[in-house]
Amino acid sequence: MSNHSAASGGLSLNAGKREEELDAASLRAKYKAERDRRIRPDGAGQYLPTTGTFGYYATDPYTERTEREPLTDSVEVLVIGGGFGGLVTGARLRQAGIEDIRMMDEAGDFGGTWYWNRYPGIRCDIESYVYLPLLEEVGTMPGERYAPGEEIRQHAVAIARTFDLYRDAVFHTRVTSLVWDEDAFEWVVETDRGDRMRARQVITSSGTLTQPKLPGIPGIETFKGHTFHTSRWDYGYTGGDQFGNLSKLGDKGLR
Repeated sequence: MSNHSAASGGLSLNAGKREEELDAASLRAKYKAERDRRIRPDGAGQYLPTTGTFGYYATDPYTERTEREPLTDSVEVLVIGGGFGGLVTGARLRQAGIEDIRMMDEAGDFGGTWYWNRYPGIRCDIESYVYLPLLEEVGTMPGERYAPGEEIRQHAVAIARTFDLYRDAVFHTRVTSLVWDEDAFEWVVETDRGDRMRARQVITSSGTLTQPKLPGIPGIETFKGHTFHTSRWDYGYTGGDQFGNLSKLGDKGLR
């Protein structure tokens, strides 16, 4: 008997044989049934947009909007999106020696989804060492295997500071138009802040979850109580922070 066989107690493994063959058809049918249970015929129509009467649901509760004059200047690179995609792009551009970079985001700071989502207990379900980019470059070691949201947001801020991405950043700004100027070989960029800037290169790295959606619950239009969206958590109302301790909810039971 070989050493390998002795070490394994004489167990013979044969990957080519199985006691029970996989029934792929049944497995597909099972997953299809589970999927169909979650699909509604009204699709995205089940949600209400956070505009008009419900516009306050989308208001940034974390950073006060600062008024500024519209921008009419030119930059070499405009990066749209302040989440990890945009941050990594900006960092690599800096490493490549490009200095004239403008970062832009609808939020009040860097962080992407981790800027908006700060509800109690939020964490990433991917291991921190896999999920968080540029750890070595920033000199960061995650504190936990599955990092809490605030640690992730702070890492995003650390990336921006490490690579000097705040230098020409504009926040609370959404692009409304991108038009290529063939004669000047530049993009003409218009925003909801009245900007009409130009950029030689435009890189888009904006996510799809910037604007919250509301469930179309009957009566939501007439409800008079205090409400807020989980991606705009109101700690002024609940007390506490991302780690819990929601101290102001004791007297706010159902009535």
